[in-house]
Formats: sequence, C-alpha cells, structure tokens
Amino acid sequence: MNISKGIGILLVVFCAISILANSDGYVPAAEKMPFPTGGMKSIYSNIEYPEHAKKNGVQGRVFAMIYVDESGNVNDVKIIKGIGFGCDEAAIEGIKKTKFNPGEHKGSKLKVKFAMPITFKLN
Repeated sequence: MNISKGIGILLVVFCAISILANSDGYVPAAEKMPFPTGGMKSIYSNIEYPEHAKKNGVQGRVFAMIYVDESGNVNDVKIIKGIGFGCDEAAIEGIKKTKFNPGEHKGSKLKVKFAMPITFKLN
C-alpha cells in the first residue's frame, strides 16, 4: 500500500468517527467498547426487581441506551424499548449505579453510547 492511500484510509476512518459522534461527543462504536467493571453481575446486583412487576408476572428485556464518559461514569441512560411495571426505571437506576471501564480507540479513552439489554426473569 502506498503512503497516500494509507493516509486516505486513515482520513476516512477519522471522518467516519467524527460524523458518528453527535454534538454531545459520544461515538456509537470504539475499538474497545465500555463494559461494566465486574461484568454483568455488577449491573444485576444493582437492580431490584419491582414488586409490581413480580405480582403481575412481568418478565422480558429492557433495552437501554447507555452513555459512558471517558472516565467510565454513566452520564445518561435512555430506554429504547421497555416492558413497564417499574422495570424500565429499575434498569435505569441499576445501570446508573454501575461503574464501567471506558471505551477506547487507538489507546485514547472516549465517550461512547451503546445499547444493552437488561433481562427481567422471575425464578
């Protein structure tokens, strides 16, 4: 590969990342995506199954858009698809209490937004 072609590819990648980042500065993808410190167990340990949902036998998946900054803090959580009965709010609160390892791209930490399912299942 010649140098000009390599520079062109890098420019395209940089522009794609810049375009994907909204004005809020969050990118939807990175080489290393954020993940909960301690794994998914750490999120589920922060979620309390709502009594109203238990009484009504509500189970399912809540899909959340999570905004993690370059320090691994959750700055915002938005529900993409919920199941109601307090599960959406429980998912938001549990995610917000969780520390994440930040996303990285080429060794630099950055703000990343990504979707994650949270499963509510009665035993």
